Amino acid sequence: MVDEPPLEQVFRQRWGYVLASLIGFLGDVDLAEEAAQDAFAVATERWPRDGVPTNPGTRLVSTARNRAIDRIRRERTFAAKAQLLAAEPHEEPMAPTTFPDERLELIFMCCHPALSVESQVALTLRTLGGLTTDEIARAFVVPEPTMSQRLTRAKRKIAAAAIPFRVPPDHLLPDRLVAVLAVVYLVFNEGYSASPTRGDLADEAIRLGRALAELMPDESEVHGLLALMLLLDARRDARFDDGEIVLLADQDRSLWDATQIAQGRAALDRALAMHGHGPYVVQAAIASLHADESRDWAEIAALYHELSRLTDSPVVELSRAVAVAETEGTDAGLAIVDGLSLDNYRYMHSTRAELLRRLGRTTEARAALERAREMTHDEPERRLLDRKLAELGSD
Repeated sequence: MVDEPPLEQVFRQRWGYVLASLIGFLGDVDLAEEAAQDAFAVATERWPRDGVPTNPGTRLVSTARNRAIDRIRRERTFAAKAQLLAAEPHEEPMAPTTFPDERLELIFMCCHPALSVESQVALTLRTLGGLTTDEIARAFVVPEPTMSQRLTRAKRKIAAAAIPFRVPPDHLLPDRLVAVLAVVYLVFNEGYSASPTRGDLADEAIRLGRALAELMPDESEVHGLLALMLLLDARRDARFDDGEIVLLADQDRSLWDATQIAQGRAALDRALAMHGHGPYVVQAAIASLHADESRDWAEIAALYHELSRLTDSPVVELSRAVAVAETEGTDAGLAIVDGLSLDNYRYMHSTRAELLRRLGRTTEARAALERAREMTHDEPERRLLDRKLAELGSD
């Protein structure tokens, strides 16, 4: 007797498939999301009683399309589309392709060049990654209303321009690679940087990274991204202790996954052998140095300087400031931090607080920590900041 897959596993694996199928027929992301949610709600009610169907994805698509037809009929609009939707779904509605992973295929579909790269990434995270608008806003370091407006504009553009959702031919895949890499890394980062309960997102991103390396083996940035994710994720078990954050310098290295570190370094070596020097390769090189027993801060600072040149990102400059503080002195690091326009970024305030603490400027350090605490919604991070505030004591 073959065990039926758990419902949550079916939902996680099939959500992107169902949604992409509906978007392809409807050309309307909002309507597709509503119909998909209806189908999953029906499955949640019926499948525990009736059993999971043999082809759960096809059944979900069929249910969602029927729900979409009902919506269209009720609203007495989209009559032509309703006729199209009335046809029974085929067993394999998606044409076979060379993609080694279905979800990766769907990400390439959503990263349509008619949209801005930011909109491609945000929309894909919302639809296929299942991230909330708030989670995506935090990943982009923008307020939630700003991200909500950005997603709405992207959906309207898809509907107004009738942008087709289909897998691009092989020769056009590199045109979408920048956005696809960004999507995979943001999914990973959301799982890695948040509480341990989102480790499933990190696992999913690494799985997508491996599939991407299989699909595009000659792209150095693909191997760089996979290396970066493996090297960071290798520290997962050491990053929390009873739900409390453990900083890198204080982590128990025996809990690091040595196999994963070796795999990450092998992927980095492969990227470097291709003469890769893009942002993901550089970040992977930094992560590899952080995995050494004795960290080479001068090399780390030099790599952050290169990464800053490539990305022109103030967040990268913040990381470079930490490395500069280790090599050139705390004042030099603080000077970089104080020149950044990152007032809405909580890690800027916590980093600044640490540098001020080292300089003995306790009152200013406390104010910066309190500012960081006001901005975080993550409970483990808030408790870490509380501990640091307590260590500073009172004046």
